[in-house]
Amino acid sequence: MDKHLQFKDLWAVILGGSGGFGFAAAEKLATHGMNVAVIYRENKAADKALKEQLLQIAQSNSVKILPYNINALDATARESFVTEFAAIAPEDSVKLLLHSIARGNLKPLTIKDNPSDEAYNTLSIDDIQMTTYAMSNSLLDWTKSILNAGLFNNDGRIIGLTSEGAHKYWEGYAAVSIAKASLESLAKYMAVEFSIYGLKTNIIQAGVTATASLKMIPGSEKLLVMGAERNPFKRLTKPDDVAGVIYLLCTDEAAWINGSIIHADGGEHCR
Repeated sequence: MDKHLQFKDLWAVILGGSGGFGFAAAEKLATHGMNVAVIYRENKAADKALKEQLLQIAQSNSVKILPYNINALDATARESFVTEFAAIAPEDSVKLLLHSIARGNLKPLTIKDNPSDEAYNTLSIDDIQMTTYAMSNSLLDWTKSILNAGLFNNDGRIIGLTSEGAHKYWEGYAAVSIAKASLESLAKYMAVEFSIYGLKTNIIQAGVTATASLKMIPGSEKLLVMGAERNPFKRLTKPDDVAGVIYLLCTDEAAWINGSIIHADGGEHCR
């Protein structure tokens, strides 16, 4: 089969698709004939550049790529998207919902040497709740909205992204770590309870990758060096590496993978 026909007439909805894993997945899936709705939040200049890139990918692969510069965490924006998208995409056509939102607080729990600034520079409960909704619980809201609109394919896939930081200490990563741990737990329950609709829910744990979001983490330079040193292949994970696994999870052969955390890191987690 021509690879450009593999996912003909099917759609991916990518939350957080302006860069990193989300953008790489959009590009990869498009090469296999999948149409893509890319949801992101960018300023005017970045929005224009991204739309030009997405248009080029769409034209090169004869697919539709629809850019939506909206706040994926806003309920009204989400429902407006679903209504608009339902008028474009046929029922049962969403093969993939990919959650790749990277939005959260990178603060310490406490500041020992500067207590006067602690209230402004340390992690609050509100910070944790915002980060957890952005990087975990919002997946459930998006899943329900797409499902209620009758858009999911009867062999649909839901994929979230986690990191090793969910299980070990990274400086300034507490809120994101909590969110990623929550996402892993949520996906387990979604894998069971949404199976009645034919949906398979999995999480990918990517290796250390030099994305814009990772570079915002305090001490990220050390993470990047250690990641390359630990990796059996002596290099960092690339967004394309993870996009390949996302593609594989969308294939018919991956239909029996459900409720799993899949390492896409070249064996980095083994050390």
